[in-house]
Amino acid sequence: MKHLFTLAVSGLAAATAFGVADVPKASAQDQLTIVSWGGAYQESQRKAYYEPYMKEKGVKIVEEEYDGELGKLQAMKDAGNVTWDVLDVDMAHAIAGCDEGLLEELDYSRIGPKEKFLPDTVLDCAIGSIAYSTILAYDADVYKENPPVAIMDLFDTAKYPGKRGLLKKPFGNLEWALIADGVSREEVYDVLGTPEGVERAFKKLDTIKKDVVWWEAGAQAPELLANGEVVMTSAWNGRIGNAVKEGKNFKVVWDHQELDWDLWSIPVGTKNIDLAYDFIKFASDPKNMSQQSKYIDYAPTHVDAIGLIDPEIARNLPTYPENMKTAISLDWVFWADNNEELTKRFNAWLAQ
Repeated sequence: MKHLFTLAVSGLAAATAFGVADVPKASAQDQLTIVSWGGAYQESQRKAYYEPYMKEKGVKIVEEEYDGELGKLQAMKDAGNVTWDVLDVDMAHAIAGCDEGLLEELDYSRIGPKEKFLPDTVLDCAIGSIAYSTILAYDADVYKENPPVAIMDLFDTAKYPGKRGLLKKPFGNLEWALIADGVSREEVYDVLGTPEGVERAFKKLDTIKKDVVWWEAGAQAPELLANGEVVMTSAWNGRIGNAVKEGKNFKVVWDHQELDWDLWSIPVGTKNIDLAYDFIKFASDPKNMSQQSKYIDYAPTHVDAIGLIDPEIARNLPTYPENMKTAISLDWVFWADNNEELTKRFNAWLAQ
């Protein structure tokens, strides 16, 4: 399988990167359709990017939501009528969309210098917008003393009895299972890439299988904690951050957080490619990118934006140095190659 991954590359001068003509002044009929994931995340994009862009550029932004699947985009391309202009993708769909010819190969001279973005967020067909992570979270009202502090505590039902929540997918869970079984974060994918490693991960998951409540949508994880169905859960850090802002006494365990990224992309066939580039350049500007963390606990991918964030906000982000000490990055090249097989294995294991 062809992977169109490109890591951050040095040696591209900023003057060259920005040495392109400005997009023509917007006219009254200019409109940009941007598709994202809905909820609090899309609300944070609206406040940080959409509203400021519309005010500055005079372009109307029409928002749509999707579930991450690219089938609709494929159908629009096949029909010769692509109505999406900018698409927020996760890493898995960034790779798939690029391989399948659904996403434009980006011209970085129209966005910004590659070396200014975090490694692994500069792809041929997508540019990183936020860093988020899967973390372990617990209710501090339940654990007033001796709270969980490490991923291995998720698997310790003797010390921490009770139900625990996990995403109903193999990715992330298999990595944590191996880490809890003593595999170093540097060796996780080497081990998981072998039949023996897969068996080892599932054997470790067996130890908590009867105690797991499976969640499938991001909003479910904090809900499970709030209603007492689980004593701890995996969750996307931004969801827990929002729950804390709403008054919940939840705590994040940053041990072996699993870093992931969302990215901007441009669908092949858009009729507004110049405006699409202009928006992505606007959203990739460090001053603009630094604003999103005010509204949700996700971190910017532009290195200069990270330093512009209020320190009180920064300490709750995945990229905060203290939180990064044991972080692992989900390897989406590995999952692109192995997702189908491991998902079948995972579903069969669930049914046992």
